[in-house]
Amino acid sequence: MAHTKIKLAYRVVIDHTATQPWDRYIFEDTYREYLMQHQLFNDKDNPKTTFRELLAENPKTQQLHFLTGMAAESYVAQLKGSFYRVPDVLGTTYLPFTTYRLDIVNTDITDMARHKVGITFYSPLFTYLGIVNNCYLVSSNTNSEAPGLETLMFPVQPLLAICYYEDANLKPL
Repeated sequence: MAHTKIKLAYRVVIDHTATQPWDRYIFEDTYREYLMQHQLFNDKDNPKTTFRELLAENPKTQQLHFLTGMAAESYVAQLKGSFYRVPDVLGTTYLPFTTYRLDIVNTDITDMARHKVGITFYSPLFTYLGIVNNCYLVSSNTNSEAPGLETLMFPVQPLLAICYYEDANLKPL
């Protein structure tokens, strides 16, 4: 029997109110990196102080998401593919992730308190079995030939979403 496949995405937003050390390091390092990198895109004759102003002026500024995100790479690597803020219902397994994307929500070169970034973590492919007791019931076994499946249950919660859906019963056109 073929099952639906999904990927989950979890987003964390980090700003000046961050209290956890991991968040603080990312906040500080991405701000420093932004201060260096924005100079490549800012107009010397008409400089912009905020990311949104700079983005409106210069579309190539989109590259700053990636360039600034490189400052977070070593911190994300420390997680070793598990985001510990999203445990399963038993509290023994954490949301695995295979990729992530950092984006600049906004920032200001004159005020560090206005710096805000988002990091979205993307899970590997799961077999999706449905929602049970307000939890995503999934299996990391994506082999549809298996007679049974070991499962995980991740509570439905803000900032956790299905970001990829592959319907096993959908017929191609």
